[in-house]
Amino acid sequence: MRFRYIFLMFALFLFGCNKQNATSQTGSGGGTSTTNYVFAKGADISWVTQMEASGYKFYDSNGVQQDCFQLMKNIGMNAIRLRVWVNPSNGWCNTADLVAKAIRAKNAGMAVMVDFHYSDIWADPGHQTQPASWAGQTISALEVSVTNHTKNVLSTLQANGITPKWVQVGNETNDGMLWETGRASTNMANFAGLINAGYNAVKSVDTSIKVIVHISNGYDNNLFRWVFDGLKANSANWDIIGMSLYPDINTWASYNTQCLNNINDMVSRYGKPVMICEVGMDVNSPAVCQSFLSDLLTKVKSVSNNNGLGVFYWEPECYNWQGYSLGAFDNSGKPTVALSPFLHF
Repeated sequence: MRFRYIFLMFALFLFGCNKQNATSQTGSGGGTSTTNYVFAKGADISWVTQMEASGYKFYDSNGVQQDCFQLMKNIGMNAIRLRVWVNPSNGWCNTADLVAKAIRAKNAGMAVMVDFHYSDIWADPGHQTQPASWAGQTISALEVSVTNHTKNVLSTLQANGITPKWVQVGNETNDGMLWETGRASTNMANFAGLINAGYNAVKSVDTSIKVIVHISNGYDNNLFRWVFDGLKANSANWDIIGMSLYPDINTWASYNTQCLNNINDMVSRYGKPVMICEVGMDVNSPAVCQSFLSDLLTKVKSVSNNNGLGVFYWEPECYNWQGYSLGAFDNSGKPTVALSPFLHF
């Protein structure tokens, strides 16, 4: 009996220590807690169904054909990012296509990020075109459209057993979205209202989903301060700050250092964690890209109190596809050494 008592007391002591560690919060500057923290190593492979329909196949390093989602998992990914457009003319990246890919990601045991472009086509720093069916709407009507579209997409995903872990409300919104009404440089309040429409729509579907506001040029601290100071001043809400980072073979080391400095400033200034939502480099320089990714993964993971949430490669599976040159597969459809840091990190 004495032995059982001592063993019980020891077990309770260990439980108390583990519970205290698991529920500890971040220090000054806020951000995430250590509870359930899993560093995201991911890829945006939104083109995959269109590539497959065009006859493309994907292979492991031994030349064995594999499903692209399973291949991503086997090379170290634990998350998939997928874009969604409102009413694309060719159907790719519409809600049905998104759901089909999200189901495959879930079946591969991977977390899902949904990237709302709020357009019928690409939204990025140079293009934030309103969907054709929303053209001419007032800011109030646009907020309703953002709300309804966001809810409809996420509800359709949930009806198919998918609850995303993260949702981007807008893609690379350096100067706002849904131009001209939501252009940040001319009306930051409108941009903030659209962000809140998306944020509130996501939370109305599931409060556990984390909402990302995503900006390109993760090395540019002035840009990030301008955007997020403006959003904060206009009472916008977000859970995570998202960044893109696309250096070339000569600038990656300095970009990574500047990006880390920017991440630390964002965490301190706004009390929010940071995710690198897009990275890429010239497919013809896989060894340099390997060094870039290894260094970036290490830097993001080093951010204090688990406020560096992860890194996603943008469309690594592309090879000989629509002239895109920043993928990470060779011309035979196999991943290059560029992606090896995801497996070994």
